[in-house]
Amino acid sequence: MARLTHPKPSPTLEQAVFIAQAAQEKQAGEVLVLDVGAMTSIADYFVFASGDSVPQVRGIASFIEKVMSTRYQTTPDIEGKETANWILLDYGDIIVHIFKTDIRKYYALESMWADAPQVSIPESPAPFPQAMRASKTPAKVATLS
Repeated sequence: MARLTHPKPSPTLEQAVFIAQAAQEKQAGEVLVLDVGAMTSIADYFVFASGDSVPQVRGIASFIEKVMSTRYQTTPDIEGKETANWILLDYGDIIVHIFKTDIRKYYALESMWADAPQVSIPESPAPFPQAMRASKTPAKVATLS
């Protein structure tokens, strides 16, 4: 794979790394950010992630949508949510590919971009507190009078 780099900070890079960290928060496998801006005009960054099942792939995609909407007030164009073998989230300068693990191995899409620099994904100090609070809060149960 390509060399690991630390590109010049930019809002787009910040969002790509945030997306990768969100995928990791949902236990996505093999999360990868590639800087493809110098190689193609369709995006500056590709983010790749894998899930072991259709529900996990959908969960990763939904979580990314939620946290991106909350933090950056942006929504993607989405493809593949119906079958969820490969969901594509298009944020313009960032394209996110979330695959079922076996489908990712079959297509090996990131190998087409093997010359693209790989962006380091720093360990997140907890960028998703709203999601963590929501998961720890017990659901309210209605009582019958």
